[in-house]
Amino acid sequence: MNDQELRDIVQSALEFDPSIDAAHIGVAVEKGIVTLSGHVATYAQKLSAERTVQRLKGVRGIAQEIEVRVPEGKKWADDQIASRALSIIAWDTALPEGKVQVKVQKGWVTLSGTVEWFYQREAAERAVRKLSGVLGTSNLIEVAPSVQAGDVRERIAEALRRSAELEAAGIRIAVQGSKVTLSGTVGSLQEKYAATKAAWSAPGIAEIENRLVVG
Repeated sequence: MNDQELRDIVQSALEFDPSIDAAHIGVAVEKGIVTLSGHVATYAQKLSAERTVQRLKGVRGIAQEIEVRVPEGKKWADDQIASRALSIIAWDTALPEGKVQVKVQKGWVTLSGTVEWFYQREAAERAVRKLSGVLGTSNLIEVAPSVQAGDVRERIAEALRRSAELEAAGIRIAVQGSKVTLSGTVGSLQEKYAATKAAWSAPGIAEIENRLVVG
């Protein structure tokens, strides 16, 4: 597949996704690297565009340059966004009470604090990124496990094998303390991200370095 063919596929996929208004999104492709530009009305649309492209065969990487331009009538003050973010986090039963802090500056939400599981870190970000007025997020929440798995490497290998999203045969796993490094080759960008997600499902992990190459 050449770059022009991939560009056409990307544009069609964006236009087909009902959660995205692709009218103002530009697409450029060079050597399998897709650059997304232009603007959308919400941060959620920006993320949806990136996820849509990740799933496409032939995409080796993504340069995300889409701007979020909130319509004038839907803009919120930073203190209002912060208040709504804290409320929605408090209502999420997956998150431990009082462990996540929120800072908002010019529509950009920064999350900090400490949780025991990666899924809790991700849940906090999911809770706020769809809020009106949010232009972007920085997730600085640390994962500090309270328990250690007896055999982290084997648990991760099992998680990779269970994942329907990837072929685990080409993935190598290295464990040093609570840090895990994934290396090797996968078939798509989506598989690369799926491998990280699967690895985080094992207990006792505080950091994952993804060195996987899309072949």
